[in-house]
Amino acid sequence: MRILFFGDVVGKQGIQALSDALPSLVEEFQPDFIIANGENASHGFGITHKDYLALREAGVDVVTLGNHWHNRGSIDDYIEDCPELIRPYNVRDYDLGSGSTTFDVNGIPVTVTNLLGTAFMKEEVSSPVFCMNDIIQASPDGIHIVDYHAESTSEKATFAYFFDGRVTAVLGTHTHVQTADARVLPKGTAFISDVGLNGNYESVIGFEPESVIQRILFGNNHPITTEQENSIPLVNAVFIEADDETYLATSIIPIYRVGGKERIHG
Repeated sequence: MRILFFGDVVGKQGIQALSDALPSLVEEFQPDFIIANGENASHGFGITHKDYLALREAGVDVVTLGNHWHNRGSIDDYIEDCPELIRPYNVRDYDLGSGSTTFDVNGIPVTVTNLLGTAFMKEEVSSPVFCMNDIIQASPDGIHIVDYHAESTSEKATFAYFFDGRVTAVLGTHTHVQTADARVLPKGTAFISDVGLNGNYESVIGFEPESVIQRILFGNNHPITTEQENSIPLVNAVFIEADDETYLATSIIPIYRVGGKERIHG
């Protein structure tokens, strides 16, 4: 099984960057299944039905979410009709949609799970570890991709090692900066602390720099925006190959492209 997973898609620039890059990535990697985190797709906060459909029309099979999953309350109106939209499983007091769904991909079950971490996060959630244990027990044997949306890299790594060999991949999202620790853990789970972002390269984690400067450095009540002219597309993803019999990962390759070209960090 060959899986392509895109990090946080930020704003319309992120949707465009992913859409433009996907045909060449599909040609190069020949993925069987494509996942993207879309929790920042609509002006950086949440996702509208229109932007969800834009990602699907671009070729994304499943869209995962994160801590901004409910920033746009309109999601309540359509999430039940979108089984390919996965919200955080461990949010409390919310029963619409699903946080873990299994899809049939060429006859192989592929489960996609979305979880929120706890360290330095404001959301009140149930224990991601206890929830993950429940999900594994309830899910069929097969490929299992976990989008672990969390602030702390150590929390993500700890979670991944704890579930090493029990899921195919634990892929960190949320911090929007691709980390240099992609690897297959000893028991066969692919891991990276953060896949990164899809959006504007000349930005502060996908947001227009001056708007962030005004808010963060000067304390002005200035709206933070993703909109800016002459954006340079940044595409961050990982490509995972997994064994169709053991369902464990055999490789993970980070993808980091600026302006359509492969680029090494630095």
